[in-house]
Amino acid sequence: MHIVTWNVNGIRANLNKGSSLWLRDINPDIICLQEIKARAEQLNEEQRAAFSGWHESWNPAQRPGYSGVATFTHQSPIEVGTQLGEEEFDKEGRVILTRTEAFILMNIYFPNGKRDLGRLKYKLDFYEKILGLSDQLHQQGDQVIICGDFNTAHKEIDLKNPKQNGKVSGFLPEERAWIDKYLAHDFVDAYRYLYPERVQYTWWSYRFNARKRNIGWRLDYFLISAGLTDKIEDIVIHDDVLGSDHCPVSLFLNL
Repeated sequence: MHIVTWNVNGIRANLNKGSSLWLRDINPDIICLQEIKARAEQLNEEQRAAFSGWHESWNPAQRPGYSGVATFTHQSPIEVGTQLGEEEFDKEGRVILTRTEAFILMNIYFPNGKRDLGRLKYKLDFYEKILGLSDQLHQQGDQVIICGDFNTAHKEIDLKNPKQNGKVSGFLPEERAWIDKYLAHDFVDAYRYLYPERVQYTWWSYRFNARKRNIGWRLDYFLISAGLTDKIEDIVIHDDVLGSDHCPVSLFLNL
């Protein structure tokens, strides 16, 4: 099983930059995209062709050109859900839950707390909501995979300049503590499970030539139920793949 997560920062712009060729070449079983900034019907014929033959699940934001997630699977899912039951979260199109025979996959675009911290409470409340839902699924006996843009670097190893960013949303103590809470609730950071000391990033600012200088952050994760850790074959950060300010990340499972 090969799952790809990617914050595409606009699916139409991303496809126009040739990402569909890369996706077709690696041919994963499941593709999870975040920050799509579009509805399915807004894609032109050529862009739509990129996902020909896939089962498509879309959850765009109510606000045009903002947020949104989409999941594409080769096999038809058993069940798909897009609502958390709270309007403040559901209107922003941040979640798709896909039930397969082996696990429940959450494709999630976690909120950004913003530089002025104006959305920090919203972000932390969203973390709490998703963890509560995950706890319920674990209690039911489900195995869960959460993938997507967490908008938080967990440890100092996960960003280039931790000291300079200690008071910046994305590396605040209260944000990082939520990643700790997930790990304390039967989740494992798949990348750190395999590569505890490796330094790689998944996001780079468009400013200051940051990507070429590799001044980045690891914001994109696969958190998986502890019961799936023995199924992990590899996890790959494709930091050479362009098309967004984020790069795609692949999880390989032996199911």
